[in-house]
Amino acid sequence: MKYAVTDTSAPCGTCQSPLTGKFCNFCGQPAQLPRVNGHYILHELQHILHFEKGILYTIKELLSRPGQNVKAFISDNRSRLVKPVIFIIITSLLYSTVSHFFRLETEYISYQVDKHSATSAIFLWITSHYGYANIILGLFIATWLKLLFKRFDYNIFEILILLCFVMGIGMLIFAFFAILEGLTKLDLMAFAGMAGIVYYTWAVGQFFAPKRFSSYFKALFAYILGMTTFSLTAMLLGSIVDIIKQ
Repeated sequence: MKYAVTDTSAPCGTCQSPLTGKFCNFCGQPAQLPRVNGHYILHELQHILHFEKGILYTIKELLSRPGQNVKAFISDNRSRLVKPVIFIIITSLLYSTVSHFFRLETEYISYQVDKHSATSAIFLWITSHYGYANIILGLFIATWLKLLFKRFDYNIFEILILLCFVMGIGMLIFAFFAILEGLTKLDLMAFAGMAGIVYYTWAVGQFFAPKRFSSYFKALFAYILGMTTFSLTAMLLGSIVDIIKQ
């Protein structure tokens, strides 16, 4: 690999400490930065997507043992799985790309409002930015999960990490059915919704108490409450904006 020309006798470019080797002893910055070229860009993309550790491995583990793997990520080892926020954004982007490629008009929230209203604009943003919308939706679901599973010692952020992984797999399920629908021309997205809810219920229930039926019931109930309050909040916010604009 070619490197940018750097004076190793000069102080560290990051912390200005004296350099005595290939790396700064204080902040770890390399004395010579790698040249910005095709190899560098490819390496950075691999690092962002965490391909070194295996995004396919992450998907496999979340499909087979989601509860155990997310628990391990939270408490033991955070290097085996893709970072949760990156995971849900990438999987949501994949679904959006597939949906637009096959020109599928699919929404996980249906709404009937004036197309020129603020409420319509909010829901349009939601359906156009699944990654960010899923994180916001996750906050609502996580709040209900925290209330329903209050005897477990997980804070709201740890539960949100769980939901980023679970909802990321949900987006992959939607993408899979979207590809099938695009190729077969059959209406399959309703099955995608059912499959996504089944996976969510199983994964979240497994995370909290895999041997208790009530765990899966509470998981499903939290999802319904989260979706309902998320939708109502979006409608309320849109209504307030419309009232102010009048």
